[in-house]
Amino acid sequence: MTPAAVHVGTSGWQYRDWIGGLYPRGLPKEAWLPRFAEVFETVEVNNSFYRLPERETFARWRRLSPPGFVVAVKASRYVTHIRRLREPGDPVRLLWERARGLGPRLGPVLFQLSSRFPVEAGRLADLLGELPDGMRAAFEFRDPSWHTPEIHRMLDEAGCALVWPDRPGARATLPVTGGWGYVRFHQGRADRPDYDRRKLRRWADRIAALETAEVFVYFNNDTGGAAVRDALAFRALLTERKVQVPTPAAPPPARRTA
Repeated sequence: MTPAAVHVGTSGWQYRDWIGGLYPRGLPKEAWLPRFAEVFETVEVNNSFYRLPERETFARWRRLSPPGFVVAVKASRYVTHIRRLREPGDPVRLLWERARGLGPRLGPVLFQLSSRFPVEAGRLADLLGELPDGMRAAFEFRDPSWHTPEIHRMLDEAGCALVWPDRPGARATLPVTGGWGYVRFHQGRADRPDYDRRKLRRWADRIAALETAEVFVYFNNDTGGAAVRDALAFRALLTERKVQVPTPAAPPPARRTA
């Protein structure tokens, strides 16, 4: 068995390091998202973590991307880091009201908790109870105390995905919750941002063996265009394993020039 579909993209698209690679030199910045969507069919928005965009910004991203494009949105740190899940109702509703400007482009919503925030099952339960109908939420816990059968059961019963992170110190094996998966690649090798291809092959084998409806995969090692290279390589590895990977019919990225 393999997942019904694996969506592969990057965490963001607004990186100057990608000029001369994914983005031809001289391409206006407002054309970066349309160019990105020629090569990838999904992206994870990270700037919403630092400052929640207005609904019109999300609507503009919808207009700049083609039908079938999927945008995952990272929840504001106001919810996860400042209020630390306390009284989540109003900020979650605000996030949802604005993110819905994406219309059919709106994909999962990522909640990434601080590494200095130990487990609080009651607060998580409060947040899960406030999730709007239609929101597909994924949770990345950076403090290991969250990884308990109780927390995993809560996510599973709520239909929420437990994020599998690839980063130093992350737990290697985690369960699938909610019937779908979410994987984040944070860091390549110690001496360079790119991932070792042997490691990517192991991850491709792991994901190909899952029995889930969907998996979303994002590369966050943006320095020097590494995320673009690794995402394209990973997509090819999954295709070799007969995994369905939605891709746009697009020209390849431009070659980087000196």
